[in-house]
Amino acid sequence: MVTNGASRPLEAISDTAHWMAYHRAMESERPDALFRDPHARRLAGERGERAVRTMRRGKAAAWSTVVRTAVFDEIILKRIERDGIGLVLNLAAGLDTRPYRLPLPQSLEWVEADLPPVIVHKSEVLAAEKPVCKLARVEVDLRQAEQRKRLLGQVSGRGQRALVITEGLLVYLDPEEVRQLAANLYEAEVFRFWLTDLASPKVVRMLNRSWGRQIGAAGAAFRFAPAEGTGFFAPLGWRELEFRDFLGESRRLNRRMPADAWIRFWEIVTPKTFASRLREWRSGAVLLERCSRL
Repeated sequence: MVTNGASRPLEAISDTAHWMAYHRAMESERPDALFRDPHARRLAGERGERAVRTMRRGKAAAWSTVVRTAVFDEIILKRIERDGIGLVLNLAAGLDTRPYRLPLPQSLEWVEADLPPVIVHKSEVLAAEKPVCKLARVEVDLRQAEQRKRLLGQVSGRGQRALVITEGLLVYLDPEEVRQLAANLYEAEVFRFWLTDLASPKVVRMLNRSWGRQIGAAGAAFRFAPAEGTGFFAPLGWRELEFRDFLGESRRLNRRMPADAWIRFWEIVTPKTFASRLREWRSGAVLLERCSRL
């Protein structure tokens, strides 16, 4: 992978993982940090710093990464405690370090899957670190059906009640690819819960206006934004169990988006009208539960 003095903010789609890691490092170094990720800055490296420095609003976008990370942390810990989750499968895990920084049971199995460059970099940087739970990493291209099915078959064969995480993944897939992934997960009964993030069509159009050119140059694009929201998953055997709206969560966690003051103003001036418009910009963390297919 090209990493030297790049003329582009992102050289490959895996560079977005470095960008997000740098956001987590920024949060971790705050005196009032919502979480502490002691490995984030090393994992982010120069590529993460470059992305923050050169991407449009690269630093200002940190609020969304921080809120998503904190909300996912809460949901993951709650489900492990309440539902007897014995295995977590993190698809497109990127440079996430939850197996090192969360108070997880030692008996928990955690499997990270991502592209080879990400897995190699992460394994090298964290070689001397000890995870809290049992941790395995798998090199896989999740867009390749056979590789994906092989991974899911191997993981489901362990027989543990499992939570699947796709943080920051689905937006890069097209609807048919998401349907295939949902179908593959549904084939194994051990996959009981699925935690992901979801954005509305308007949010994704905004992302494309801001970063579409850079993301496209890195070999990807923002695609998945179902108009029916979580209803997209119902025919595929997954129902919404919990939805955490990122705007509301950003206020609860005091990590407000840059435009929040403007949003607050219009909520006061035209509450009913603006509330309707806000629903069109809905994005958040979604916990899906396995159910009967419609």
